[in-house]
Amino acid sequence: MSTTPLQQAIAATRGVLANVTADQLQNTSPCDSWDVAGVINHVVGAQHFFVAGMKGQRPAGGDTNWAEGDFVAAFDEAAAATVACFEEEGALQKMVAMPFGEMPGAAVMGLAMTDTFTHGWDIAKATGQSTDLAPELAAGILAQSRQMIQSGFRAEEDGAGPFLAEQACADGASNADQLAAFLGRTV
Repeated sequence: MSTTPLQQAIAATRGVLANVTADQLQNTSPCDSWDVAGVINHVVGAQHFFVAGMKGQRPAGGDTNWAEGDFVAAFDEAAAATVACFEEEGALQKMVAMPFGEMPGAAVMGLAMTDTFTHGWDIAKATGQSTDLAPELAAGILAQSRQMIQSGFRAEEDGAGPFLAEQACADGASNADQLAAFLGRTV
């Protein structure tokens, strides 16, 4: 297994982040509990979270407001560390203790990829950018998500669980839009 899909998810989200302007940081996002700045803080902080988890540590910087500074540079640095930790010898095979249970490093990498890509979609949607991100990658994440996400992972309201109920999506919608709807976003 390679880190290429994770790197593609990071590249898609970085492309979105590079086009966010300061006046868009307070825009509402598809994640009801966060504005754009909140999603940026999460997507940067999540990189630190995944690295710490892979190293058996607690993530640092949980209260850092990444959106206040050069959030693209902060994302680049954190994402590079994320890729590097999954490229370490044996990283994908080892069992990793995460707050929601123990799982193989490959599964943690899948979560990192899905989280990074989906929140890139959230930011694109909230800032009026194209949400047709990395179509082939989005199709793969959608197929994987359909197999992995069970109803027990879904919540009635935003913030109460990792995903909301699947939402309607127009026929012919992009793969990324279909993924977002499957993960509970209004497309």
